Amino acid sequence: MTTIALQVNRRAVELSAEPRTSLADFVRDKLDLTGTHLGCEHGVCGACTVLLDGVPARSCITYAVACAGADITTIEGLDEDEVTTELRAAFTREHALQCGYCTPGMLVSARDLVLRLPDADERRIRVGLSGNLCRCTGYVGIVRAVQSVIEARRARNIAPLADGGRTSLGPAGSGRATFSGDEPRPARQVPVPASDGAAPARISDFIPATVLDQSFTLPHAPTKVFAMFDDIAGIASCLPGVSLTAPPTPERVEGMISVRLGPIAASFEGAARVERDPATRSGRIVGVGTDQRSHSATQGEVRYRLLPLEGGAATAVELSIGYTLTGMLAQVGRPGLVRDLAKRLVAEFAGNLDRHMSGAPSGQVAAAELSGWSIVSDILRARLARMFGRVFTGKGGAE
Repeated sequence: MTTIALQVNRRAVELSAEPRTSLADFVRDKLDLTGTHLGCEHGVCGACTVLLDGVPARSCITYAVACAGADITTIEGLDEDEVTTELRAAFTREHALQCGYCTPGMLVSARDLVLRLPDADERRIRVGLSGNLCRCTGYVGIVRAVQSVIEARRARNIAPLADGGRTSLGPAGSGRATFSGDEPRPARQVPVPASDGAAPARISDFIPATVLDQSFTLPHAPTKVFAMFDDIAGIASCLPGVSLTAPPTPERVEGMISVRLGPIAASFEGAARVERDPATRSGRIVGVGTDQRSHSATQGEVRYRLLPLEGGAATAVELSIGYTLTGMLAQVGRPGLVRDLAKRLVAEFAGNLDRHMSGAPSGQVAAAELSGWSIVSDILRARLARMFGRVFTGKGGAE
């Protein structure tokens, strides 16, 4: 989850949302502003149109995280707006609405035309409203309503605004949000490493978008395993693809994890905060990292707990792995693939850890960069085994 700070209808809002949450879902589900309607959800019908930094934008294809620091105005925020008030009266007078589903987005787009057009040119109005679809009215009343408002305002010597008040090129909301004057509004998000790869000084808690539970058993006493978890350099040497970039401390570690899956390669560099509770033999590691090549970022949290087995001669290690992935690599981070990958990584980590604690030479323990083919082949073998197992079980039952 990502914390998004922005202005909605002149009110400061700071809420968490998944990176893939659209602005339309954000204002409807998080803020209960259901005047923004969802139609096609492909940016075609215009029912979801809102003002993003004063410019009409399709909220169904705009990510909420991309609007951090911006000013959003939904139809509810135009209740006291002079132009919208005139348009509402004109829509009623010209019978410009029927079922009303398209009307909120239609009013937002019509308001922009009233502000921009120098005169009530029917052709330009129809072109300007062509991105807002109505399946009831036939548009005649809508066009007449917009024309009447433009004519009335120009008759009152209210001049059009050049480009509707737009002051810069680029997509709606691209760098136009300001506190006052030319002072930019900073976007407040969950801290991630800086773009130059520097590790963040402070690592904040977060709510993972995905949580996976894993466990494994080690033939060593819990006290010995817990002491091993205190050896950060030793633990790092057992983790596939992990390398340290700075000397670790008991509370902090900086490093990198490299992953390669076929043609996809990523190296996440960042830092993690380490917490331990000797009384319960448990701990937590919270980290952030970025891959400069793909411009992807991740936040991760690993919680572990050690439980005695076989009268204390062995240890059950219970893991809870939570993460949030943003950027290009999020497109391939499917839950099924991630679960299979996590299972494989935990198995390799457990094997390396056992060998390390058993005194195996360090050359046999150090983990190389992850092999995409070996991971994929193991996943395919496991899935084929499950598939044929179901087939043969079904045949056996039929006989």
